[in-house]
Amino acid sequence: MSLVTGLVQAEFEPPSPADFDLPAVFGSGTFDFLGQAQVAGVTKPMIQIVLAAVFVFALFYLASRKRAMVPGKLQFAGEEAYGFVRNSLGRDIIGSHDFQRFVPYLFALFFFVLINNLMATIPVIQFPTFSRSGMVYSLALMSWVIYNAVGIQKHGFLGYLKLQSVPAGVGGVILLLLVPLEFMSNIIVRPVTLALRLFANMFAGHLLLILFALGGEYLVKEMGGAYIGVGVLAWVLFILVAMLEILIQFLQAYVFVLLNAMYIQGALADEH
Repeated sequence: MSLVTGLVQAEFEPPSPADFDLPAVFGSGTFDFLGQAQVAGVTKPMIQIVLAAVFVFALFYLASRKRAMVPGKLQFAGEEAYGFVRNSLGRDIIGSHDFQRFVPYLFALFFFVLINNLMATIPVIQFPTFSRSGMVYSLALMSWVIYNAVGIQKHGFLGYLKLQSVPAGVGGVILLLLVPLEFMSNIIVRPVTLALRLFANMFAGHLLLILFALGGEYLVKEMGGAYIGVGVLAWVLFILVAMLEILIQFLQAYVFVLLNAMYIQGALADEH
């Protein structure tokens, strides 16, 4: 009986989505929402969201507080970061006529997403905030409101609806087929795909890291013998994938803001 119990305890439990359901840091109650139990308290991703916002604000406030003709290291870094977002994500995508008023939003959004992504790699924290889908959908909903509001402000409600739903140069039966597809694609589906791209990358990357870390530990500690080498190889892969994840975390922040800029440009354009 004791031998059977020992074998059961030694079985490897692969990581699953349940590993992302962290307990509340403050508060311990639960409630049902859409048939699922939800935590009624402050969780780790909530704290990370606040920490990222405070960090981004504090960093660039300090970088711009003592502006000088000959910049110090922090001011120089802040100016380079601002120029990167302003030029590559603002001016080059939205266009030189309208981009300037969107730069503060794009700049804050890029570094907010980037810091939250990098939290998956920062020791002690080691959890990607946007591996929680609710966090990403909230961000995508804000983007949806902004670029649709910009389009309605410029073209009027019906004019913007026509711009997003009726492709130029198309008529007849094809137009009847394309209008509902364009409406679904440009108005309804965009925030969903925008959120899914960021969420899926953060979720899958972190799940892979957990798999290599726990799998390697299991092979070394529980299996032993010839499996030790495989376990060490899993840890090596863990390190390599962790390094690759840093690049992905940056790219996903860039792509998220790039798509925001493209949607704003599309809302401001005179033709679809």
